[in-house]
Amino acid sequence: MDFNVEYIGVLAAVLTTSGFAPQVYKSLKTKAVEGVSLSMYMVLFIGMLCWLYYGVRMESISIIMANVVSGLLVLIQIVAKIYYTNSDQE
Repeated sequence: MDFNVEYIGVLAAVLTTSGFAPQVYKSLKTKAVEGVSLSMYMVLFIGMLCWLYYGVRMESISIIMANVVSGLLVLIQIVAKIYYTNSDQE
């Protein structure tokens, strides 16, 4: 049986990427971000950029896909954290 390991990578990408969606949705819906760690999301975003570079160099569609989508979700969370924290102070 010829099994392409990239299928496991795609499954992992879908599962790990989907983990960010509920937090982003909740933050955008409720505008409540006081429990969100900006420093953690910043480090995570930088790490995802590194993984994206690695995925491009390795020509791995699963790594590229996971880190593009996850990176966008994390970036939205970072922007929401900054925006809603600053709008609360006004």
